[in-house]
Amino acid sequence: MKYKAIAFDTGGTVLDWHTSLFHDVMNVESWKVLEFDRHDFVNTWRRNTMKGIVGQMKPSFHMDDVHWQTLQATIASYKLPDLSPEAADQLWRGWHRLRAWEDFPAALKLMREQQPVISFTMLPCSLVIDVSRLNGIVWDGIISCQMIGVYKPHPEAYQTAAAWLGLKPEEILMVACHNFDLNAAQDVGFKTAFVRRPDEWGPAGPPDPLPNRAYDHIVDRFDELASLILD
Repeated sequence: MKYKAIAFDTGGTVLDWHTSLFHDVMNVESWKVLEFDRHDFVNTWRRNTMKGIVGQMKPSFHMDDVHWQTLQATIASYKLPDLSPEAADQLWRGWHRLRAWEDFPAALKLMREQQPVISFTMLPCSLVIDVSRLNGIVWDGIISCQMIGVYKPHPEAYQTAAAWLGLKPEEILMVACHNFDLNAAQDVGFKTAFVRRPDEWGPAGPPDPLPNRAYDHIVDRFDELASLILD
């Protein structure tokens, strides 16, 4: 099937945030002697962040701000010793050093040869730029909800993204591993692709690992998706 653009959710779908941040937490020098569930710490940090950003309308903050606030709150909830300003900044900036899933960059390159590829994300622009350069990812454009001022899953976020691309929603394939994102995109007319990321939340597994609707494509890997949509 031919699409005029492919839009990718980026946090979780493209980026393996759990593994990257787990290693960062493991490397916090002042916490190395402490026994606590670092996998759960990272997931709690992520969960708190999503609660603080999903569905926001015209906020005075962006996702990096929420990452910082929720880091402090998560440290407090685990009753961990406060970090030095330098150590806290280093851990917080780990979001800008996230690694992509290993099957993504090569598949994206193939897809980009035939269609524009877009990062359509709640992540702030500066974060997407940093991780894209780190992972050798080249986009045709970045549309952050920070730019729109309206955060997923509000319909306006998807409608604005389509308008900025100069396309009808049905001409765009939205790719994500999250049902809430795909369902909202589908509701405004986007075509949809669910890519399973069973390791997104580490050993605990993702909260919604299986598609909960009939999407246009359901795949296990990005190269599988590329083979389905390329000529």
